[in-house]
Amino acid sequence: MRKKLFLSTLIIALITLTFSMLAVNLVFHQQFSDYLTKTNEATLEQLPTRLGSLYQSKGTWDPTSLDEISHTLPIGTVVTLTDPSGKLIATLSNMMDDMMHAQGGMSMGMSMSSSSITSWKTKTLTVSGPLGTLATAVVRYPASAPILNPQDVLFQSSVFRSLLFAGGLALLFGIILSYFTSRRLVAPLKRLTQAAERIGQGHLDERVGIQTKDEIGQLALAFNAMVDNLNSQENLRKQFTADIAHELRTPLTSIKSYIEAFQDNVLPANQENLSSIHEEIDRLVDLSSDLKDLNVAEIGALTLAHEPVDLKYLITKVIRSLHSLMQEKQLTLNWNAPPELVTTTGDGRLLTRLFYNLVHNAYRYSNISGQITLSLSQTSDFSEIRIKNTGMGIPEEDLPFIFERFYRADKSRTRETGGTGIGLALVQQITALHQGTITVQSKVGQETEFIIQLPKKIKLVE
Repeated sequence: MRKKLFLSTLIIALITLTFSMLAVNLVFHQQFSDYLTKTNEATLEQLPTRLGSLYQSKGTWDPTSLDEISHTLPIGTVVTLTDPSGKLIATLSNMMDDMMHAQGGMSMGMSMSSSSITSWKTKTLTVSGPLGTLATAVVRYPASAPILNPQDVLFQSSVFRSLLFAGGLALLFGIILSYFTSRRLVAPLKRLTQAAERIGQGHLDERVGIQTKDEIGQLALAFNAMVDNLNSQENLRKQFTADIAHELRTPLTSIKSYIEAFQDNVLPANQENLSSIHEEIDRLVDLSSDLKDLNVAEIGALTLAHEPVDLKYLITKVIRSLHSLMQEKQLTLNWNAPPELVTTTGDGRLLTRLFYNLVHNAYRYSNISGQITLSLSQTSDFSEIRIKNTGMGIPEEDLPFIFERFYRADKSRTRETGGTGIGLALVQQITALHQGTITVQSKVGQETEFIIQLPKKIKLVE
């Protein structure tokens, strides 16, 4: 890429320099030629005065003086001088062939002949004196003055040498600038490529230290953010693997222990022991069911039944199903609901699962003789459900992760303080499917509150 950038910049510089020199050459040549043409015409306008002065000073048409005047004529000019009766006095010329032979063909620019001039002009001038008309001069000269004068050629050559030098200098600086610019652009991309290769090899601690604020800097920031996300996902994956292994190993180990005890006649296969095995099997079934529901929700394959749902009725039903458990733990329940009907559009079965998981979660993490407060309110656009419990609370550093699969603020993962470990992940997915939001507030050692907002109507996505 660096080579491509360098070559492309160099080619652009060369093309620009070439066209610039051609354009300047064309304009300069045209303008300089126009300047010479106007100068020649001004010289010819003074010819009658010069010829008249010559005749008056000599009293005749002196050939030597006429020859001197012919050498001062514009190059390529021919003057036919006749007296008033039409008799030829002299022919004055400053032809290019004469000049070439006189100067030995001193330059390529002067090696042209009169036949190369394609356009001519003619004018008739009258030479006057004190006694009247002295002669008539018929002048034939090039319409566009050729640049053949040695001084003009030298001037033109100097201009183009200066232009060529300036162009070469500009090209040199362009090459140097292109080299360092391409190097500066490609170096960060090389570092990004090397970092990407190391990340592909599993080194997720790799970062790119680019501090610029241009597009490369923004790419580096996005790259580092991507690596941070990959690292976070990798940690969650490892944690997920460990958690699911723990969740499966615990009930399976318990079941295995009971069966071995039955085989060794250590424990009798009575109703109590079989009930314990049944509980462990139910635990595995619940885990499998929750994982299936969560996976279906995450891949978007879960279909909602869009129907009017009475939220107050659903929450009341959940409270009744958990009432006996709350009594065993001596919990105080405060249920605050408005007297009017609170309805929303959604899937009653999934919303029941959402409220059950949250209320059961509040029950599980409440301290004995604690308090659970549920409140329901509504506006014209959405319904709000708040579920608060007193208890151990959630540390602030754990709040961003509580909706991850198998994540628990209680790292001990004891039976008393955890279920399958994916209840809150399922709650978040159900809330998202209903286009709602869920937030959590917690004070360690005091209380935890979940706040759910559900829209009155779900917008259908086409």
